This record gives sequence, C-alpha cells and structure tokens, in this order.
Amino acid sequence: MAHTLREKEKLTLRVRRIRGQIDAIERALGEEKDCGDVLQLITAARGAMNGLMAELLEDHVRFHVLDPARKPTSAQAIAADELMEIVRSYLK
Repeated sequence: MAHTLREKEKLTLRVRRIRGQIDAIERALGEEKDCGDVLQLITAARGAMNGLMAELLEDHVRFHVLDPARKPTSAQAIAADELMEIVRSYLK
C-alpha cells in the first residue's frame, strides 16, 4: 500500500496520540476518577480512532477502488466524494 507508506509518519503520530489517550483512560480507571471523566476520555479516544479510520478509508477508496489516474471530476470520483462525506458524518 504505497499511499500508507507516503503517509507513514503522519499516521504513526496519530496512532501514538491514540495510544496516549488509551493510557489516560487506564490511568483514570486506576485512580478511580469520576465516571464522567472516564467517559469523556473514552469519547475522545473513540473520536481519534474514527478520524484515523476515515482517513485510511478515504485513501483506500482513492487508491484502490478508483483509478488514481482518472480525472477528479469523473462520475466515480464524485460518487467517492459523496461516499466519504457520508462516512465522515457517520463516524462523528
């Protein structure tokens, strides 16, 4: 997957931030923090995971489902844009 190799550093940084968020959840549970605080941490981690998934899914569609050499105004590219809008709104 050449597109993930080009974005490897950026994706790796996102994963490290997510790992930090998961660690914060574990610490909060260990410190017996208020359940509202733990839920807030979980929500943030879930949002970060959803963002990462949306980014990878969009790259997958653009590089493996669509022909990257085609014009970005083709009917397929427009349909892909519409699909990604739906996916992003679903993942929010």
